[in-house]
Amino acid sequence: MASTMEILVSLLPLLTIAVLMVGFYWPATRAMPVAWLVAIAAGVVGWGMNGTWIAAATINGFITAANILYIVFGAILLLYTLKQTGAFDAINAGFASVSEDRRVQVVLLVFLMGSFIEGAAGFGTPAAIVGPLLVGLGFPPLAAVVIALTGNLMAITFGAVGTPLIIGMIDIFESVDTITADVVANGPYASIAAWVADIAVWAAGYHVIVGIGLPFIGVAMMTRFFGEERSIKPALEVLPLTLFAWAAFSVPYFLTAWFLGPEFPGLLGAMVGLVVVVGALQAGFFHPDEEWDFGPEAAWPDHWVGDIEPGETTSDDGAIAADGGAVQSSVPTASMPLWKAWTPYVLVAALLVVTRAFDPVNAFVTMDVFTITWSGLPFTGDSILGTGLTNDFALLYLPGAVFVAVHLLTIPLHGMDGGEVKAAWTETIEKVAPAVIALLFAVATVQIMLQSGAATGTDSMLIVLSEGMANVAGGVYPFFAAYVGAFGAFLAGSNTVSDILFGTFQYGVAEQIGTPRTIMLGAQAVGGAIGNLIAVHNVVAALAVVGLVGEEGRVIRLELIPLVYYGTATGLLALLFSYVLFPGTF
Repeated sequence: MASTMEILVSLLPLLTIAVLMVGFYWPATRAMPVAWLVAIAAGVVGWGMNGTWIAAATINGFITAANILYIVFGAILLLYTLKQTGAFDAINAGFASVSEDRRVQVVLLVFLMGSFIEGAAGFGTPAAIVGPLLVGLGFPPLAAVVIALTGNLMAITFGAVGTPLIIGMIDIFESVDTITADVVANGPYASIAAWVADIAVWAAGYHVIVGIGLPFIGVAMMTRFFGEERSIKPALEVLPLTLFAWAAFSVPYFLTAWFLGPEFPGLLGAMVGLVVVVGALQAGFFHPDEEWDFGPEAAWPDHWVGDIEPGETTSDDGAIAADGGAVQSSVPTASMPLWKAWTPYVLVAALLVVTRAFDPVNAFVTMDVFTITWSGLPFTGDSILGTGLTNDFALLYLPGAVFVAVHLLTIPLHGMDGGEVKAAWTETIEKVAPAVIALLFAVATVQIMLQSGAATGTDSMLIVLSEGMANVAGGVYPFFAAYVGAFGAFLAGSNTVSDILFGTFQYGVAEQIGTPRTIMLGAQAVGGAIGNLIAVHNVVAALAVVGLVGEEGRVIRLELIPLVYYGTATGLLALLFSYVLFPGTF
C-alpha cells in the first residue's frame, strides 16, 4: 500500500495545475510547463527517475501531442476555409429560414449544429462559432454564450472525429504495459483499440440516457434566465420538439458508436439529426403555436450586452467578430447553394469511413512509408532512448490528413482565390498556436507520471493516486467518476486532456475496488465532456467572441446547473451499471 508521502508527492503535478489555473487564472500555456517541471521533481525525488527516463517520457508525450495537434489543425483549417468561402453563411441562412422562434433556433443551432461542429472540429470551436451566430440573429450576447456552451455535451466525448478517446485513451493505455497485459494478454480483447471501442459504446449509452434532457435544458435556461417572463413554461411548450431532436440525434449517434467506433458518433448523429429535424419542421411538425422572443432590448440588463450589439456580428470599431462574419441583419443571407456548402463535410465523413472501413484503403494509408516511427529516425535506436517506449505519427491515417485533403479539394470546389486560402491558413495558425505549448507539456506531464513506475520497477504516480482514492471513496467511487473527469476538463479545458490526465487513474481505481473498468472509463469520457461547461479558458474564449469578457463568473454559475444534473445522473447510472445491471463487464 502506498504511503501518505507517496500520495502527496504524486498529487503535486495535479495540484500545481489546479492552483495555477483555478487559483491564479494562469493560462494553460503557462501552467502546463510548470506542472511538467513539478512532475519531473516528483519523479526524481519520490521515484528516483533518472534523466534518460524523464527525457524519454517527455519525448513520448510530445509525439502524442503532435498527433493531437495534427487533427486539431486540419479540423480548424477546414472550418476557416468554409468561413472564407461563404459556406457557413449559407448553412446559417438555411437554419435561420426554418423558424424565427428562438426556442426552435436553440434546438437547431445549439444542440444539432453545435454537435456537428464539435464532431467535425472539436476543441472549443462550437461555442466560438455558434455564440456569435446567435448574437447575429438577435440573441443577447450573454444568453448566446450560456446556451452555446450547454448544447453540444453529447458530442464532446467524441470530439473531433474521436480524438479524446483515440489519443486520450488508446495511445495512453498502449504505453502502459500493465494495462495492455490486463486488457489484451490476460483479458477478452484483441487490442487496446477494440477495448476503447467498447468504452465508446458505454459512453454513448450514458449520454443517450442522460442527454434526453439536454435540448430542453438549453431552451429552459434561455427562457428562465433571459426571457421576459423568467419562466420555464415557454420551454415546456417545445418539449415535444426537444425530445424529437434528442431521438433524431441519439439513434444514429448510438448506432454509430456501436458499429463504427469512437470517430463518428457526434458527426453522423448530428448530420442525420439535422436532416430529420429540419425536414419535420419544414413539413409543419413540432412548431410551437406562438412564436417566442426575448423582451424589448431596452429592458435588458447592461451585463447581457457587450461590444457587439445583437443583430450584428461586427464590433463598434468595425473589427470583424471571431466567427468571421459581417452580417448586419438579424437573418444571415448567402448566395452559395446549401448542397455546395455542405459538400466538404460530406466528403470528410465519406473519407473517414473509407479509410477506416475498407481494408485496401486502410492498408494503403497505414503503410510504413507513410508512418513516422521513432525507430525509423536516424540514430534513434529501436525505442526512445533505449527505454522500450515507442510511438509514431501516421501521416495519412490520422484524421488531420482527411481534413487537409478536403481543404485542398474545397479550394477549386468553392472557387477560392489566393487571398482567401492565405486568410484561412493564417486564422488557423492563430487559433492553434496557443494550444501547442499547453498540449505538449500536458501530455509530457502525464507521461512522466505514467512512466515513473516503469523507470523504477514500482507502482507509478497514477497507480499510487488510484490506490489512495480507492481507500478513501471505497465502493461508492463510481458515483464520482464523471465528476473526476469533469475536474480534468475544468483544469485543462479539453476532454482529450482530461482523458489523458485521468484515464489510467480511473482504471486503477476500478481495479482497486473491483468494479468494471469499461463502465468506469465510460463515465470518465462523459465527465470530460461536462467539465468543458465551466473550463475557465473555454468560457473566456466564448465571451471574447461576443464582446463580453469579464462575465466569466455569471456564466460559470449558470453552467453549474447542467453540470450537476449531468454529473449526478451519470454517477447514479455508473453505480447501477457496476453493481446491479452489468457487474460482469470487464
